[in-house]
Amino acid sequence: MSLIEIILISVGLAMDAFGVSIGKGLTMPVGANGRKVTLAFLFGLFQFLMPIIGWLIGRQFIDVISDWDHWIIFGLLGYLGIAMIREGLSDDDEDDDKTFLGVWEMMMLSVATSLDAMAVGLTFAFLPINVWEASAIIGVITFGISLIGVYLGKFMGRFVGKYADILGGGVLILIGTKILLQHLGIIG
Repeated sequence: MSLIEIILISVGLAMDAFGVSIGKGLTMPVGANGRKVTLAFLFGLFQFLMPIIGWLIGRQFIDVISDWDHWIIFGLLGYLGIAMIREGLSDDDEDDDKTFLGVWEMMMLSVATSLDAMAVGLTFAFLPINVWEASAIIGVITFGISLIGVYLGKFMGRFVGKYADILGGGVLILIGTKILLQHLGIIG
């Protein structure tokens, strides 16, 4: 997997955190800089940790399913991408985005927005990739994107989060499709 593909996956994975960051940025007081940075840091930290956890789980099963790995990657990334697009197209507004509670809520949001990163980590187990470098890139990009989102939340409004999910989902589907087509020998 190339650096560009890892960066694109990182951006795709960061879109959930970006959407939540915008929502939280809307409700955070102007002087809450410490909380804004903490939220972005926790999003980045969990996005770093979850692919490693997924990779560790996937490595346990690599011998059993190595003949089907490209289909698993395609299925997981496709499913995650479709779920993100559906979430972006949904008219449901989550009430938990309306108020900012504290560190416990930030931790829960960090876990919730990084579960898809664990699934991506599962796919890393079947690819020739340095999971530590890839996870570090994912974490750093998520931190940066989340920090931008939380500070721009007041200016951008809630609608951006939905478009971010749609874009991120599309990126994951495209990368999963590319990996499948490469394994099938359709593209080089």
